[in-house]
Amino acid sequence: MTHAPPPGPRRVWSGRLGLLLAGLAVGALTFLVALQVRAGSGGGPTTLAPSGDAVASAPEPEPTTASPEPAVTETGPPPPLAGVTVAVDPGHNGGNGANPLTVNAPVPDGRGDTKACNTVGASTDAGYAEHAFTWDVGSRLAEGLTELGAVVVLTRPDDAGVGPCVDARGRFPQENDADVLVSIHANGTEDRSAHGFFAIVSDPPVVDAQGEPSVALAHELVAALTAAGFAPSSSVVADDGPIQRRADLATLNHAERPAVMLELGEMRNPDEAAVMESEEGRQRYADALAAGLTAWVADGGADVG
Repeated sequence: MTHAPPPGPRRVWSGRLGLLLAGLAVGALTFLVALQVRAGSGGGPTTLAPSGDAVASAPEPEPTTASPEPAVTETGPPPPLAGVTVAVDPGHNGGNGANPLTVNAPVPDGRGDTKACNTVGASTDAGYAEHAFTWDVGSRLAEGLTELGAVVVLTRPDDAGVGPCVDARGRFPQENDADVLVSIHANGTEDRSAHGFFAIVSDPPVVDAQGEPSVALAHELVAALTAAGFAPSSSVVADDGPIQRRADLATLNHAERPAVMLELGEMRNPDEAAVMESEEGRQRYADALAAGLTAWVADGGADVG
């Protein structure tokens, strides 16, 4: 049997060198892994997977800027008639003339007597009817008041019906939660030289609202009509202007809110008839009434809280 020769010096050195190189390689690998752990990949902390491989965690979220608070919309003051309900009463009606039995039927006048349910109304010499005039002005007034923030209720829906009777017109504001009643008419004096507008209030008052509140409203409406260029009545003159005080008008007697009836002019006066027959003139009347109501509300006439 033969024996391998003992390892010589070259072989021993070669083995030791291999071990040294292997150790260096392991150290280098450990160093690199440590660097990877420290630095991470993507800027966030890094963990090691069970396999020993380095796995980067999800990157930290970018900082965000909070959305600005929504801009606050500045709102102006409320419209001047906000919260006010106005009852507009266009006098008479287009069907009254064809229904005499209905319009002549007696109704309570508010003072223990009776009045005819309604009447046909006046007209210009050219045949323009009071009921058509009051309906047009009332409709224009309703539109203007609505634009000013008011709620408007009309005593009739069109110009083709009959009535309502005068007592129902007077009860209308309180039955419809209105704050005020304005009844629109035009006078039909036979004297064609008579001219001008006037207001009417119930007197003596049946309820408190027919007293000073109604008189104050009448003053504001008179002032607004005068400012709009309309002439006060030449036949109705009182110490405080063209304001007539009457006890016989059921519409005013039944009202439990401040109430004024307006005769806006003389339909048989040629000059005033021309104004009433024109759209421009009727708009002027409506604008003046809206201005008077607005002034009355601004002075505290309507208690709307």
